[in-house]
Amino acid sequence: MSAGWFRRRFLPGGPLPEPQPPGPRSSPVPYHRPRFLRGSGSSPGATDASRRSDSRPVRTPARGRTLPWNAGYAEIINAEKSEFNEDQAACGKLCIRRCEFGIEDQEWLTVCPEEFLTGHYWALFDGHGGPAAAILAANTLHSCLRRQLEAVIEGVTATRPPMHLSGRCVCSSDPQFVEEKGIKAEDLVIGALESAFQECDDVIGRELGAAGQGGGCTALVAVSLQGKLYVANAGDSRAILVRRDEIRVLSSEFTPETERQRIQQLAFFYPELLAGEFTRLEFPRRLKGDDLGQKVLFRDHHMNGWSYKQVEKSDLKYPLIHGQGRQARLLGTLAVSRGLGDHQLRVLDTNIQLKPFLLSIPQVTVLDVDQLALQEEDVVVMATDGLWDVLSNEQVAQLVRCFLTGNQEDPHRFSELAKILIHNTQGKDDGATGEGQVSYDDVSVFVIPLHNQGQGSGGH
Repeated sequence: MSAGWFRRRFLPGGPLPEPQPPGPRSSPVPYHRPRFLRGSGSSPGATDASRRSDSRPVRTPARGRTLPWNAGYAEIINAEKSEFNEDQAACGKLCIRRCEFGIEDQEWLTVCPEEFLTGHYWALFDGHGGPAAAILAANTLHSCLRRQLEAVIEGVTATRPPMHLSGRCVCSSDPQFVEEKGIKAEDLVIGALESAFQECDDVIGRELGAAGQGGGCTALVAVSLQGKLYVANAGDSRAILVRRDEIRVLSSEFTPETERQRIQQLAFFYPELLAGEFTRLEFPRRLKGDDLGQKVLFRDHHMNGWSYKQVEKSDLKYPLIHGQGRQARLLGTLAVSRGLGDHQLRVLDTNIQLKPFLLSIPQVTVLDVDQLALQEEDVVVMATDGLWDVLSNEQVAQLVRCFLTGNQEDPHRFSELAKILIHNTQGKDDGATGEGQVSYDDVSVFVIPLHNQGQGSGGH
């Protein structure tokens, strides 16, 4: 992104309109729960709004409904933190068509309507500021991803991606340049995921802006394609691989703390974004008037370590990033630093935007499923932060191993396992973890079995 574009888009004097007084708000999408929960015995909407905090039923797909790879799913609504369940989920089959470059009209043409490459998709969206952004993301992201993959599918299925997708050879050493860069087919899939997140973010911004609504969501996506599992994360949800003797983290959480240096650096280059109301510097605590003139610990965007500085009056402003752990907030407002939406979000009672500090681009981890010696108990657990707030990776792995070892015949065991994981976030002291902690947040969980699934599942 160029500095000129950034200034035109986000800084004062640019084309971004001033916030308008709230008018009639018609939601761009009706509230609903994931489609695969239909028939699960509880109606959305009214049930969510009228539920009691001591009666939070765990919902799973109906017994006759099978998810891709026989994956399991369960969810529970928050304890009256908000009116509706702001989590959303989606899953299904990705059907990618082959396209060809037309030499005469220089346009992409679909040359065969049937599937050329197939894959599968699971996604969790954790909304904030209302459920609208998460619902839009659940309805939209898979379509964005399919389009992005179709645009590069010839390169994805090639032994090595060609320099020119049209097949032209401008330079005889083009293959050598591609090889020297180390560009592989999986890099095109990663690029497609990154572009799909960006496209979906643009759609959410347009739809919510037109409806006069705000809100955003985190996004955690798993895509199986050609024997590999791609896990893309923007936000604070998490995915882990659980095997008999291994726990492998497949995503990183993006919070104001974990991305402190990136956020501080942005404020360093564009101090106008803080409108003179915040300090970009980090201190162990918020400074007080009595700290003036004293030398205190601090760090800036270029520092991993700490140093001392003499406190000036400008240091007493509210910190750009304040709080620790789950309590850390960006501009005193938002607990995540990546996600979709939040185009209209501003600091309370100011015109200070948060969107310039937020990234919609995910981090993508690639798991080569075909190279693993898989066993029946090997699963990927994807969950929103409500689960990880109270259960560690090790506790989740313990619950997974204990349950699957004795339940190998039950065809619905993965949804039952997802339900058990949620049950252990509700303060039940008799759980396997014995912790008794409670998550008051929405919690959504996918359990994806890998055994006999990755091999040959994405061929063409």
